[in-house]
Amino acid sequence: MFSEPFAIGNSIIHRIDPRFKVVAAVAFSIVVAVSYRFPTLLVALFTAVILTLAAHLNLRAVAGRLLVVIGFLVLLWVLLPITFEGDALTRIGPLTLTRPGVILAAQISLKSLAILLAFIALITTMNFTTLGHALDRMHLSGKLVHLLLMTYRYIFVIEQEYQRMVRAAKIRGFRPGTNVHTYRTFAYFIAMLFVRAAARADRVYRAMRCRGFNGRLYCLADFPPHPSNWVFASLMTVSVIGLVLLEWGNIL
Repeated sequence: MFSEPFAIGNSIIHRIDPRFKVVAAVAFSIVVAVSYRFPTLLVALFTAVILTLAAHLNLRAVAGRLLVVIGFLVLLWVLLPITFEGDALTRIGPLTLTRPGVILAAQISLKSLAILLAFIALITTMNFTTLGHALDRMHLSGKLVHLLLMTYRYIFVIEQEYQRMVRAAKIRGFRPGTNVHTYRTFAYFIAMLFVRAAARADRVYRAMRCRGFNGRLYCLADFPPHPSNWVFASLMTVSVIGLVLLEWGNIL
């Protein structure tokens, strides 16, 4: 199953209503994504770090999540300064580093880290099921929410089916390689996965109908109102407005 190491906790972030966290994460990310001034991006990154610390997350696990993005950012830092046209900043042998390329790489890096940390602090501190029901309470499309929840539930079942077929093939002496037989075998795997997924979907639907499913999934979790929710909402609203003013209000 998907790893949810940050979903369990007792920090102030974990206790916030999931709906407030979803709205805050989306609003924060949109503002950061369309910002370009470095003061705005630095403040956004600082805000995301504060949220991560407030969630009392395992910093080593957070760093592990960041490594994937950092690897991509390193590639950008290698390519953009030498491929982006503009004024030359410096020369390293035959390569010319351009100022616009360096600036763009820095902007993308700050944006990526700020948005990723904000999502880690606000979204991964709830499990996927709670996220789905929070989206339903926010009146998102019911079909989309059901699709998300059912996909999350049964993607692991399909993965188990795949592993079962792989083990059966290995028992029969199959060894993958770069040949037509291997390609044909994996094509059979994919085809059988679709067949078995369709058959299981039909069985699951019939079972749900027998249990009275009427097109709606009900959540047993309650999201009671609490003053901390509104304090969090106020702080995030101030933060987002502050970023907007920094970017477009010519404060700095």
